[in-house]
Amino acid sequence: MLKQMRITGVFVLLWGLLFCGALPAGSEAWWGGAVAQRSGGGVGGRGGFSLPRSSPSIPRVNPSPVPSLPLPTPRSYPRDYYPPAVPGYPGARPPIFVTPGAGYSLDLIALLFIVGMVMVSLSMVRGLQRAAGPSSEPESTVARLRLATLYSPKLQASLRHIAEEADTESPRGLANLMDDAVVLLLREQAGWRYGMYEVWSGSPAKAEGRFDAWMAETRSEFIETFRHFEGKKVIQGAYQHEAKPDGRYLLVTLLLAVSGGLPPVPTPLRREGVRQALMALASSSSVNTLAVYVAWTPELEGEALTEQDLLLGWPQLELL
Repeated sequence: MLKQMRITGVFVLLWGLLFCGALPAGSEAWWGGAVAQRSGGGVGGRGGFSLPRSSPSIPRVNPSPVPSLPLPTPRSYPRDYYPPAVPGYPGARPPIFVTPGAGYSLDLIALLFIVGMVMVSLSMVRGLQRAAGPSSEPESTVARLRLATLYSPKLQASLRHIAEEADTESPRGLANLMDDAVVLLLREQAGWRYGMYEVWSGSPAKAEGRFDAWMAETRSEFIETFRHFEGKKVIQGAYQHEAKPDGRYLLVTLLLAVSGGLPPVPTPLRREGVRQALMALASSSSVNTLAVYVAWTPELEGEALTEQDLLLGWPQLELL
């Protein structure tokens, strides 16, 4: 009984220290899995998903022309007249003719040949229609790259600049946004320290859901002090950051959804793998881009992540 009371007392004391802010720095992440407060920015859009997707075109088939056969020349005979027997034909009666209209006669074999050609042509057209049905719709791909690099005020300011100037309402503008972000990160190759890359493929409807889920997860990892999404800008000026003397990292997240696939990236992810992942994301164009989102944290100048922030907040990151 006394032992249970002691355990209960320790539990109540820990809760009191937690809510009073008396626990040492970093213990809140150990207790509840939460990450430290930090600023962040994001820019992008998903206008490519709302564009009408053209249905697959059905190949046009021109059937071969029906061979022309010599037809008997129509003649006028009295109603009770029978032409003379054909030499070599058994019997005294003439060959059988099918008369589709007045004044014309057509041999039965020629008629069957024409009907067979028409049926074969119709069968080919139906087969091509089934082959070009909904089952041949191409898959969509969603990719996410997280890259932790050494803190650079220039990189931080450049990300904010391209976020403010980006066209987030058209596939071409979103593709240019991804290209600009890739170029900025390629220039910081000497500062790459941690990274992770993942790819998902599926139908366009499910790809939009996957993109939205990853974007929501990214937004929840920081306090948005700047956001430019689909033409709307939101700036939060009330945020007050706490300067950390050991902060030295900047984390950038790139999200991309495209029609079709992306070039493969080797695993495990190393520096060369990060470079290939960036080039794969830059291979998107205005034709196949469905959605783009670029996020970075911290967003405010002078604020940086510590190594403990990275390891606790993003345990999936790999050392490059």
